[in-house]
Amino acid sequence: MPFLFTIGHSSHEMEPFLRLLAMHRVDAVADVRSQPYSRRYARFSREALAEKLVGAGIRYAFLGRELGARREESECYVGNAVCFDRVAALPLFASGLARLKKGLASYRIALLCAERDPLDCHRTILVARHAARFATVSHILPDGALETHAEAEERLLQQYGRGETELFTSREHRLTEAYTRRAAEIAWSNDRAK
Repeated sequence: MPFLFTIGHSSHEMEPFLRLLAMHRVDAVADVRSQPYSRRYARFSREALAEKLVGAGIRYAFLGRELGARREESECYVGNAVCFDRVAALPLFASGLARLKKGLASYRIALLCAERDPLDCHRTILVARHAARFATVSHILPDGALETHAEAEERLLQQYGRGETELFTSREHRLTEAYTRRAAEIAWSNDRAK
């Protein structure tokens, strides 16, 4: 399977951020932020970032419409919060994954979002969870180390006290439960916009 990376821009300065991508030979970035703009970190706003990436020989693609967490589709909401399972069922999400899979045939891609910790971000809890069916996913950490998606899942299980073996509950069931809990905690909510 091809390699797929994820990375959060967090509070990085641009040059160290570009070095992290170069360290892992990333030659394309798929921006999965629904709204790729930041007042606090303007250097990571869509146009500025795309210009810097292209200048460093890295392609840029915006996939926030397909793979983003802040959804326009009303069917993605339960109450005021986005439900990641509903997003994953959208044809638009499937087309974003298909585009990503096609791109992996030619490029070493990193999914980009904002959050520092992969478990705090939909790039892991939503997108990488499904992309792991067709790619070997690793998360680029702020110090340049890699956390495999399997390691991130183990950390997710530990976070909810579900890492131990349970006699009558499969690992898959415990992991699904942990994904659901984490998704509910980090999902975009219309309440946050007020």
